[in-house]
Amino acid sequence: IQRRASLLTCALGLLAAMAATTPAGAQGTYPNHPVKVIVALPAGGGVDIIARLVGQKMAAVTGQPFIVDNRAGASGRIGLPVVAKAAPDGYTLMASPASFMTTNKSIFKELPYDPQADFAPITKLANQSMVLVVRDKQKFASAGALLAAAKARPLSLNYATSGDGSPQHLAALMFETRAQVKMTHVPYKGGALAITDLLGGNVDLLFAPLPEALPHLKTGKLTALALMSDKRSPLIADVPTMREAGIPNMVMQTWIGLLAPGGTPRALVDQLNRQVHAILQSEDVKKQLYDI
Repeated sequence: IQRRASLLTCALGLLAAMAATTPAGAQGTYPNHPVKVIVALPAGGGVDIIARLVGQKMAAVTGQPFIVDNRAGASGRIGLPVVAKAAPDGYTLMASPASFMTTNKSIFKELPYDPQADFAPITKLANQSMVLVVRDKQKFASAGALLAAAKARPLSLNYATSGDGSPQHLAALMFETRAQVKMTHVPYKGGALAITDLLGGNVDLLFAPLPEALPHLKTGKLTALALMSDKRSPLIADVPTMREAGIPNMVMQTWIGLLAPGGTPRALVDQLNRQVHAILQSEDVKKQLYDI
């Protein structure tokens, strides 16, 4: 119970800090050379896509490149220490999913970083609803059909995730708990790799952030069965919510945040906060982030 309370306190603290948009004096000479943005996941996934989009817009605003550097593996434990140990000068930043900053504490006995002390939250970049997707729509025509198959043959269905403790993993665990089924977990180093194997027919299903799955839903290569949201998305308006599909209490969103090393001057954090917040409020970026 104490661990859960500590984890909740950590998550709420990070979200509150990321939501802040307090104005402050800007660092007038920053940046005067390229900025590195660490993504502790492979290229092509949801976090990587958002980091590159924001990086491109920040380069246009500041006149300096914001270069995404993918340091994938070990559920963030390779990439995050790079940021934790970097100079707190604003030239090494990080785009991170919530799980690396929250649930990792309860999954791994030791972490090579302290989620609270080693990072300075800048802002939240996006909220993303999770969606249940499959490749074989003939075999799984609905969430009900998939649920029936999972109940009939425990552990026979394989689900891909972007790693232990990832949002994809937590969504699947929630599904197993609420629907009272057992499936087999197949972890990957990132969401893009998980989707690739689903497209190849090597796994049966995936709970994915909607923006990550959406390109494949549009081409028809993947099929969405249900959305883990309290209402339908206009982007996939024909896809029911989990509640509508007959599986209640299945709502889950994951956030992606932008962070700097701990000890980064407050004025610099505030400058980045204002600049990124303005970018996120622009209509073209909202559209590209799927505005969800």
